[in-house]
Amino acid sequence: MTASRIRPPFRADHVGSLLRPERLAAARAGWQRGESSRKELEAVEDDCIREAVRMQEDVGLLGVTDGDFRRDDWFLDFITSLEGIGRGENVFEVRFSNDVRFETKALAVTGPVRCPEGGIMVEDFEFLKSVTSRTAKVCIPAPSMLHSVIPRENIDADAYPDADALMDDVAAAFADAIAAFAGAGCTYLQVDDVNSAVLVDENRRAMWRSLGFDPAERLDAFIRLNNAAFRSRPKAVTLVVHMCRGNYQSQWSGEGGYDRVAERYFAESDVDGFFLEYDDARSGGFEPLRYMPKDKAVVLGLVTSKRPELEARDELLRRIEEAARHVPLENLCISPQCGFASTREGNRLTEDQQRRKLELLVDVATTVWGEV
Repeated sequence: MTASRIRPPFRADHVGSLLRPERLAAARAGWQRGESSRKELEAVEDDCIREAVRMQEDVGLLGVTDGDFRRDDWFLDFITSLEGIGRGENVFEVRFSNDVRFETKALAVTGPVRCPEGGIMVEDFEFLKSVTSRTAKVCIPAPSMLHSVIPRENIDADAYPDADALMDDVAAAFADAIAAFAGAGCTYLQVDDVNSAVLVDENRRAMWRSLGFDPAERLDAFIRLNNAAFRSRPKAVTLVVHMCRGNYQSQWSGEGGYDRVAERYFAESDVDGFFLEYDDARSGGFEPLRYMPKDKAVVLGLVTSKRPELEARDELLRRIEEAARHVPLENLCISPQCGFASTREGNRLTEDQQRRKLELLVDVATTVWGEV
């Protein structure tokens, strides 16, 4: 029997977002069209979050989220809540697999970047905490995400003639946002870092080179910015990073093993653990885990959120055993490789299939570790 985990991440965990119920999607669309009030939308959101919490508790999860039910997008809603961050006129596009594209108005820096007084989405966390007896988990984007989503021409030159000064303020704003969550009682925080994860992909590395950046320098910059935001967090807060290669309508934006980033990112990131995608061959093997520090938790994303088919239980057990050749079993946990709905559209599976995948995680964790 391995040692019990007394703080998150838990043996069976999940990345955060959940498929939006139809009535929630309809209510949000109606509100965006001006057909209902914000208060009416919030009533539907509250009911749907209560149901999502009940589902997570019923399947046996110890860490629960609000499923991102108050967001359209996993990171844009949070980022645009920062003071000094708005929208430009130019279009920002992300290309995903199978020629699926995500388009939105590019972000713009319109003035000094600050965390609003009282924090960002703190009331959302307080509601989640009030409706669960389990550990309420908050998911936010990593500060490093701002390195690629704001074109230089969209940065107010009067506010930031120096890009380094902008990133210093971004780090401080995220540190303040984290402190606000901690002040409201948050003890489990996940940050999602796509920029660092997709540096394993040769196409993304070529993109950075075309802009005049060395990929290794970019990785250093991402780590440095994240750590500047994380280092002042209270000891009571467990902070984990999810390394995501993109997740939009069951597609991805990068592929490749962690070999190109593992040694630096695992060793130098000031976090308590890592959620890592390992749901299929595009994620590579477990060998890069040899660089993992001994005091870090590793959550293996062995169950895919992108496809409806339920994984074979014996195969999950075999893969955990394989990973344990590189990281002690007592340091391992399991989860889906990503959220089920990083945006309001969600991935291509049903709520029932989503639930059965979460149930499978709890079953496997209980078998392997005797706990969830």
